[in-house]
Amino acid sequence: MPRLLRLPYTGTPLHVVQRGHNRCDVFHRDNDYQMYLAALNWGLQQYRCDLHAYTLMTNHVHLLISPMTLDSLPRLFMSVGSRYSYYFNQQYQRSGSLWGGRYYASLILDDQQMMRCYRYIELNPIRAGITQAPGAYRWSSYRSNAEGHADELVVPHELYLGLGRDPAARQANYRELCAQALLPQEIAAIRRATRRGNPLE
Repeated sequence: MPRLLRLPYTGTPLHVVQRGHNRCDVFHRDNDYQMYLAALNWGLQQYRCDLHAYTLMTNHVHLLISPMTLDSLPRLFMSVGSRYSYYFNQQYQRSGSLWGGRYYASLILDDQQMMRCYRYIELNPIRAGITQAPGAYRWSSYRSNAEGHADELVVPHELYLGLGRDPAARQANYRELCAQALLPQEIAAIRRATRRGNPLE
């Protein structure tokens, strides 16, 4: 497993992935997703991270996030991991590690790559064959970024805000972006950078 990314950047967005231990499912029921999001929301506020996009899959999570201090991200994941693991182990009468070790993180240093990561994260349920429409998937930020649904976790990034003069225009332009499938080489580059802990440029 790659070492945790520890570079002296604050306020710079990262694509972060965390998987269940041995790729086991970490969500089984609606209440599991809700409990994870509640723990995440508390941690985001406590440890000063701005979350721009997310998708919760059955055995892993994707976050597009900007930590505001050097220790914001590790403290966030320690908090969320501990809180959610305790709930999950109690709920399903299990013990031991829930998560597969450290999270994977890739710095995003390019504006085009930033918008690709938005799309990569929120279109994950389509690539997985779970749904044909991203707005039909409940456990992602797509409905906030593309359709204007309230989501207290989401803090729009300045690049997203630049998509239009008002929320309706931004949402329309974002939907148009998401209607364009990512190229295979773009998907491969995002996965490779995240897996290796390299910046995505």
